[in-house]
Amino acid sequence: MAGRREKYGQSIRGSRIAGAIAMGIFLGCVFAFLYPNGFFFPDPRPQTRPLSKSNLQVDSSNCESTEKVNMMKSENRRLSEKNAELQKQVRELNQKLQVAEQGNGRAQEQQLVVSSQPQKAGPFGTVKSLRTNPPVLPDESVNPRLAKLLSEIAVNKEVIVALANSNVKSMLEVWFNSIKKVGIPNYLVVALDDAIVDLCKENGVPVYKRDPDENVDFIGKSGGNHAVSGLKFRILREFLQLGYGVLLSDVDIVYLQNPFDHLYRDSDVESMSDGHNNMTAYGYNDVFDEPSMGWARYAHTMRIWVYNSGFFYIRPTIPSIVLLDRVADRLTKQPNSWDQAVFNEELAFPSHPGYIGLYASRRTMDIYQFMNSKVLFKTVRKDANLKKLKPVIVHVNYHPDKFPRMKAVVEYYVNGKQDALDAFPDGSV
Repeated sequence: MAGRREKYGQSIRGSRIAGAIAMGIFLGCVFAFLYPNGFFFPDPRPQTRPLSKSNLQVDSSNCESTEKVNMMKSENRRLSEKNAELQKQVRELNQKLQVAEQGNGRAQEQQLVVSSQPQKAGPFGTVKSLRTNPPVLPDESVNPRLAKLLSEIAVNKEVIVALANSNVKSMLEVWFNSIKKVGIPNYLVVALDDAIVDLCKENGVPVYKRDPDENVDFIGKSGGNHAVSGLKFRILREFLQLGYGVLLSDVDIVYLQNPFDHLYRDSDVESMSDGHNNMTAYGYNDVFDEPSMGWARYAHTMRIWVYNSGFFYIRPTIPSIVLLDRVADRLTKQPNSWDQAVFNEELAFPSHPGYIGLYASRRTMDIYQFMNSKVLFKTVRKDANLKKLKPVIVHVNYHPDKFPRMKAVVEYYVNGKQDALDAFPDGSV
């Protein structure tokens, strides 16, 4: 009996031990599945946790900040555009103010505001004043037909313009052939009669004929050189109003280089000079002697030879238009006046009691680049070094035998005929 009970007890203990082991293995598997990294390591899956309320608030705040930044940028752009528009209006008003003040006799009302903010002067030797007036706002309503033509032929809003009637037909042909030879595309002939229109069309030359105008047409068809020259100041106005810079050219000119490559464009008017050397062209101190004054007999004066009204570059500015208006008005009221004299007086005379000056800036062109015929025939052709220079243009303005001298200039500078200039006297005979 005792042996059987003992056996039975051992059997129960073995079963309990086996059960405990089995339970331990089972729990171990469960914990291994639930806690693969153990009890003492953080859960490496934070991204699987649901977002808390505080996280949602942070993200929402970031979105709101981005929207505010975008709104501020948009507002800044709007204000910048508004500021630019206001500055444009200020410039326009300043220009209108200047035009209005041209007719006012009080000098203090002649000031043009070129800057809305005062400026500090820089160190000694570094200060430069403004001398380039702002261009006008183009107004195509002034002459839509001319505006369309200029938009097709102008380069960088610039064009060479010449007036011509049948009296200068032979010189005009030398003129436009020299331009073609150089390869200048932006030039225009303002024809004053139908014969010139036909000539230009036959030779593929850009031509423009104004709408009928009794006063202009009468002078244009029958007038001499001086009368026709006076018309240009009235006709050029429309070109400037349309916003184009004009290189006004007489037809007694031979082109040897493109003049637009040699302009400074820093002044209202940039003109060739009638001076024949550096002193006469660019200015000098001339002493006036009056012996009766005794100790004060010598009076110093500043002199400069006149600008040539047959070749000048004029920018589309208010002072430039005022210049054209003043010259045209004086030539109408003083029909016996010489346009070149009036042109220079209006450019040079300062304001004084009873007179308001023009306030236009001006520049004298290089006399060896933009050469008049006195410089060529009196000096250059006799100097071995100067003869090697190739001018931009030669203007046969000092001599009445214009056509043969123009052909000689072409022979010398274009065709290389070294003695082409030798047969002509220095002056006229």
